[in-house]
Amino acid sequence: MQGLLGLAALLLLAFALSENRRAIPWRTVAGGIALQVLLAVLLVRVPLARSAVLLLNRAADALQGASDAGTSFLFGYLAGPPLPFVETNPGASFILAFKAFPLVLLISALASLLMHWGILQAVMRGFAWLLRRTLGVGGALALGAAVHIFVGMIEAPLLVRPWLSRMQRGELFALMSCGMAGIAGTVMVIYAAILGPVIPNALGNILIASVISTPAALAIAALMVPFAPNDDEARLTLPHKPANALDALVQGTTDGIPVLAGILAVLLVSIACVSLINSTLGLLPVEGLTLQTIFALPFRPVMWLIGVPWPETATAAGLMATKTVLNEFVAYLNFAALPPEALSVKSRVILTYALCGFANFGSLGILVGGMSAMVPERRVEIIRLGARSMLSGTIATCLSGAVAGLLA
Repeated sequence: MQGLLGLAALLLLAFALSENRRAIPWRTVAGGIALQVLLAVLLVRVPLARSAVLLLNRAADALQGASDAGTSFLFGYLAGPPLPFVETNPGASFILAFKAFPLVLLISALASLLMHWGILQAVMRGFAWLLRRTLGVGGALALGAAVHIFVGMIEAPLLVRPWLSRMQRGELFALMSCGMAGIAGTVMVIYAAILGPVIPNALGNILIASVISTPAALAIAALMVPFAPNDDEARLTLPHKPANALDALVQGTTDGIPVLAGILAVLLVSIACVSLINSTLGLLPVEGLTLQTIFALPFRPVMWLIGVPWPETATAAGLMATKTVLNEFVAYLNFAALPPEALSVKSRVILTYALCGFANFGSLGILVGGMSAMVPERRVEIIRLGARSMLSGTIATCLSGAVAGLLA
């Protein structure tokens, strides 16, 4: 009952924030929530689908091992043990920039190769067809939403760029919401590697979270900024078509370099800025006041609503606040570092899904800046929708957390 209450409360919140309640496309809302639940049941409870998802963990281990081989060759012990010295502080040898992030380049290269062979396009078209048939959304929005499962919040709109200028305001908002409610395929394996010791089948859960949050984001977006259904068609438009498989690997690796640099830069600057703000807040006569503690306050009842026991909501709300103020990567790192008794098994599953999204202030700047460059004539509209898309993305991932809690 607690999880069902959370689903109802989150939908009611989105309805209360609606720009035009009379124009809400209820087919999209009902279809989005129903599709989210059905996909979750299929991927979590049906043995055949669950077995296929479990295989992803083996693939994740293989990818991490391959990445380690490359980084160890280039960086030696900086990429991980064996060490030429005694490690006096356990865990100190794990250097994030050398151990985890190089995996982005490998994933980017492999994704480019799968795109060249047409494998990813087939999966995206299938999911886009499912969204069109069940939710009644237009082809460009359905395709953009489907692409968001595999690529980032900037890459997905880029692939449907020709349709951005003529999208309805609500459709544009829905596309932005999908970006905030999901994560890029380039970081899925990294997050799975971080959560592996504390969450069974970590990569499978991360992938399921990204899949089921997409129809949820469309449903929440339709409530907050309604749009009219349409039956337009859309096809993927690749900016640069590789000449062959080798060219695809080279292009994918090259395309991954700015992504890797961007992640590192955003992490560095965002953590530094939040540290400055927290230092300023520390001057106030309130003990322990930080941005994270401020944002954790409204998250605590939300965490209870989606199924986290009340004694654990302070920890859960702190992780959600960290994800919002900084990003999901830092939140997952803090999550993995928690002692076993901090959260129950069910709460850990719920948090894995609720944290799985790009809805944070750093991503907001990236999304608004990137999409404004793609369609400069709609820059003002994109800016006005930006903060709302961060909220809708957060609601969508919390809905996924509630659904995961019901099935745990």
